[in-house]
Amino acid sequence: MRSEAAGLSSEAAWDAVVIGAGPAGLGSAAMLRKRGLTVLVLERGSAPAWSWRSRYQSLHLNSLGWLSSLPGLRGGWDWRRYPSRDEWVAYLQRYAFHHELTIRFETTARRLDRESEGWQIETSEGNLRAGRVVVATGLDKVPFVPSWPGRESFPGSLIHAAEYRTAEPFRGKDVLVVGANTTGVELAAEIRAGGAKRVRVAVRTPPNLLARYWYGFPMHAFSLILNALPTPLADRMGRAGQRRAFGDLTPYGLQPAPAGIKTNVLRRGIGPAIDCGFVRAVKEGAIEVIPAVEGFDGARVRLGGGGMIEPEIVLAATGYRRGLEELIGHLGVLDAEGRPRIHADGELPGAPGLHFVGYRSNVSGPLHQIRSDARRLAKAA
Repeated sequence: MRSEAAGLSSEAAWDAVVIGAGPAGLGSAAMLRKRGLTVLVLERGSAPAWSWRSRYQSLHLNSLGWLSSLPGLRGGWDWRRYPSRDEWVAYLQRYAFHHELTIRFETTARRLDRESEGWQIETSEGNLRAGRVVVATGLDKVPFVPSWPGRESFPGSLIHAAEYRTAEPFRGKDVLVVGANTTGVELAAEIRAGGAKRVRVAVRTPPNLLARYWYGFPMHAFSLILNALPTPLADRMGRAGQRRAFGDLTPYGLQPAPAGIKTNVLRRGIGPAIDCGFVRAVKEGAIEVIPAVEGFDGARVRLGGGGMIEPEIVLAATGYRRGLEELIGHLGVLDAEGRPRIHADGELPGAPGLHFVGYRSNVSGPLHQIRSDARRLAKAA
């Protein structure tokens, strides 16, 4: 890995510029470089995988290491292991060195514009030119908190899950977690085990749930089968697996997910929530499942159905936005929800040489999808 000096002039040109030094950006840059292209990676942080370094301490990937590793370098994990945050960051750092990637740190890409023979990239450190640009800033760039009515009147602490580090600040507190996808169920279980006085989880859309292990077998490996099956059959198998692993959760306030595992991934890009003790805590009464949040009235939180509660802390596990509008919104390459209209080797007529990696998923997860998309991108270059 080589750190590129800041302050390049507008005359500096590359075969390809990759925006983002997370998994999608590193994998794409490595595969393009393998094809013989000159490649520069732009990273707004000061190290590869910058956003991963700031995530909560206990985080583990929800996908197995051997299904998450990037093309061109194995992670070396046991087949049953879900890597920790620090293991994953160390792997990505090693990956950048192994492929001798050129990365310019602390540089933000601000705007892309099409030129006659390529692209101009306006950055915080000057302009660049490139024949191709790969946007790979990830699915979780901008934390999203809904604009609940009366939110500003809440006197307690209201934070997004992106700010969570450990359960210690929640010890002895009455906590409301909003959202029951992977982050919500995982943090709710950790906060309760960490000594919170009370934990409730507000659920608007019930999630699909997948056990991390079942009788010692890592259930994520099962996702390879679901990927290959027709969607209706994959959904039925997913529902049967959830019922077998967890039983009927309706008596505990958790209804079946309205869409099956594969349908949810294809339609909404949302995979199953990985259970890390959440279901057991719900069954034991240690975590309460309640209706969705509708708004705030001072210290009180209004729930669907007319209920009211008064938590001390509200943790919004309400997802992220891609945040691509300022960079490329003027190019007509995003859909109405701000998602790229193309992926990997796809190109739009008005934007040749502009690619996106890391913005879609399969049942095995976005990291598994990145591996194949990076290879597809390189073949098209």
